[in-house]
Amino acid sequence: MGATICVAKKPLNVLVLYADDWRHDTLGVAGNPIVKTPRLDSLAGEGMRFTQNCVTTSICGVSRACLYTGQWMSRNGCTGFSMFTTPWAQTYPGLLRQNGYHVGHIGKWHNGKFPKKHYDFGRSYAGKHWFEDKDGKKIHVTQRNENDALEFLQTRPADKPFCLTLAFFATHAEDRHPDQFLPQPQSMKLYLDVTIPVPPNATEESWQRLPSFFDEKNEGRNRWHWRFDTPEKYQRMMKNYYRLATEVDSTCGKVLDELKKQGVLENTLVIFTTDNGYYHAEHGLADKWYPHQESIRVPLIIRDPRMEKKKHGSTNDDFTLSVDLAPTILSAVGLASPKGMQGEDIAPLYLTNEKPQWRTEFFYEHPCIRDKTFIPESEALVRKEWKYIYWPQHQIEQLFDLKADPREENDLVQVAAHASVLKEMRQRFQQLKAEAK
Repeated sequence: MGATICVAKKPLNVLVLYADDWRHDTLGVAGNPIVKTPRLDSLAGEGMRFTQNCVTTSICGVSRACLYTGQWMSRNGCTGFSMFTTPWAQTYPGLLRQNGYHVGHIGKWHNGKFPKKHYDFGRSYAGKHWFEDKDGKKIHVTQRNENDALEFLQTRPADKPFCLTLAFFATHAEDRHPDQFLPQPQSMKLYLDVTIPVPPNATEESWQRLPSFFDEKNEGRNRWHWRFDTPEKYQRMMKNYYRLATEVDSTCGKVLDELKKQGVLENTLVIFTTDNGYYHAEHGLADKWYPHQESIRVPLIIRDPRMEKKKHGSTNDDFTLSVDLAPTILSAVGLASPKGMQGEDIAPLYLTNEKPQWRTEFFYEHPCIRDKTFIPESEALVRKEWKYIYWPQHQIEQLFDLKADPREENDLVQVAAHASVLKEMRQRFQQLKAEAK
């Protein structure tokens, strides 16, 4: 991209704070009037927040593969929850460890069997909110994340730079539990006297506007019944979801405090993001998967010691993607990205004073899970003002004017006045889809 980027005087440490099922506006600093995230809000005040950050596939397993490999699903080979086919030596943890980093992974993995041999410190666990510790006492998954992260930082070799990916299970639901979201007891006093606003398109009318193949067998609808199908249930579930978010925020703060205590925060690249967005009953759905904004937009905060102070607390509205984080990390530590890595280094967006050339659109893809009724395959071409969605198994197209219709309620695919937009986007969609392979 041509701009000169300053190089750190000594190798930067890397901390990736990676939450789960947490969409772009589940942050106080993003304008959410309810959720309390003071530590992440503060982190945004010391770095840059990317307001149009998106995932290229909105599901736990595939999105993690995209994070590690810097590749779209079409290239990394993970189409569910199995191990990606990209060689480990071409992932950011693999490359950093090859180059002298003390590398750790804590928490959720969700890409097949956890490859512990590739980590200096590896502890993988997820799937439920409460575990038993070695003494038989109950411990919450987020507290366990915190304990392990602090142990990693306190026992790491002082003569090596480190890279830690702290992959929270929260705010993911415990799907097989009737209460879904199970926060810690001390959090239950939060949000008691507030009413969570219900999205304006969390309606039966919005559900009916989805393509006709969306029916009660769809897993997004099924989980909507689990969580959101009565006003009382909506309030209870959302309050517990926000309590889990606040707990993650607190743990992020404890980890950052430890870095500061050790005197290494100012030599550490800190990234906070999540694996996918989340429907809060919009379109009559729950969870993620589909190409709507609620599902694909996720938070991204980057605190980079090389960033000028005048940029602290600023925002950027360029399209940044989940596949961009691996090349960004590699560039920050002075390593070249492997040839097959498809993402872009984000650093020119915050380290240079010249506006670099940057993407204005991207290709979204999602595999079929189980069958075309349960979670159907979906693809999209996403721009800031327009979105083209294609449902391959049903051969159905949709077109949305995001500027006029940000909640994606009015499908324009049959409107003659937009035929030229549809034709151009259909062609561009095919080009980007081919490039993703």
